[in-house]
Amino acid sequence: MIVGILKEIKSEENRVSMTPAGVEVMKQNGHTVLVEKEAGAGSGLADQLYVEAGAQIIETPQEIYAQADMVMHVKEPQPSEYDLIREDQIVFTYLHLAADIEQTKALIKSKAVNIAYETIQKDDGTLPLLTPMSEVAGRMAIQQGAKYLEMAQGGHGVLLGGVPGVDPGTVLVIGGGVVGTHAAKMACGLGAKVYLLDMNLERLRYLSDVMPSNCIPLMASPATVRKLVKQADVVVGAVLVTGKKAPKLITREMLSTMKKGSVIVDVAIDQGGCFETSKATTHGDPIYTIDGVVHYCVANMPGAVAKTSTFALTNATLPYAVEIANKGWKKAMIENKEIKLGANVIKGEITYKGVSEAFDMPYTPIDQML
Repeated sequence: MIVGILKEIKSEENRVSMTPAGVEVMKQNGHTVLVEKEAGAGSGLADQLYVEAGAQIIETPQEIYAQADMVMHVKEPQPSEYDLIREDQIVFTYLHLAADIEQTKALIKSKAVNIAYETIQKDDGTLPLLTPMSEVAGRMAIQQGAKYLEMAQGGHGVLLGGVPGVDPGTVLVIGGGVVGTHAAKMACGLGAKVYLLDMNLERLRYLSDVMPSNCIPLMASPATVRKLVKQADVVVGAVLVTGKKAPKLITREMLSTMKKGSVIVDVAIDQGGCFETSKATTHGDPIYTIDGVVHYCVANMPGAVAKTSTFALTNATLPYAVEIANKGWKKAMIENKEIKLGANVIKGEITYKGVSEAFDMPYTPIDQML
């Protein structure tokens, strides 16, 4: 198979979907790898490293889309790429379609095979290709929250960890999954008082066992959220319903009760955001303020730490990419249920129920196409 590695074109996105080490593994499996010129530059990976690993450097994305059987990205295809995607071409990347009707329509029109990193799922419910970026985003959420609490950044001047004789800041993390756990660990490490909410009692028991004493796991409910947002200096939205739009957990009314100069970080913004007042921002223009509350809603947070993120992502995606390339998408989906769950839009049909429900569009079970 010819595999194309595209340069990211989303604002301030410095990751790349495959490292030179990944190219070498692809080559060992008998595949040709085309890498767009300077695709790895933002992650400190020069073209020469890809050449030494066996890749061919290609000047333009148009050439890669024209030649490759499978194209790989980190972020979703951008509008300038929609018309380049060919019928039957495999597109393997993060898609986050449930929050993006324009992209969904474009991928339906393309009749391509669109497999989303974020809905590949193991039997135990974990999301192996979302996990490494969720780990990065959870830790970054606290880093950014702490920064924007500084008065020069619009915050109310609280140091999350406090100092001897002064209370630490209060952090509310909504969602006890991978993002939430890593956010809570980071905040606890700084010395903040941390409330970590989740709706799964077994998960709360686990978190109660493993988290430090300054983390308080609590059962999530609207009443608990209403109470704790009034106390919080930083609120992290870390909820995910796989493949669906994120639920709105903090309303505009709740926002108005928060401290002026507090910060909310919406890590669920890729899936539409979990705060009613959220709208996607970029690394170049990351924040806005509503009702005196600073909103940080950057949709590709791990892109800011591309060197860490690129290697973590390739570690996770490469085995799946190799399997798809070795077997073809149909055989890979028949033999690997995890890959089958990645099928979002296949040959003009929506094959992921959460996407069809988000837009009230027809749904075709992927098994009918296999």
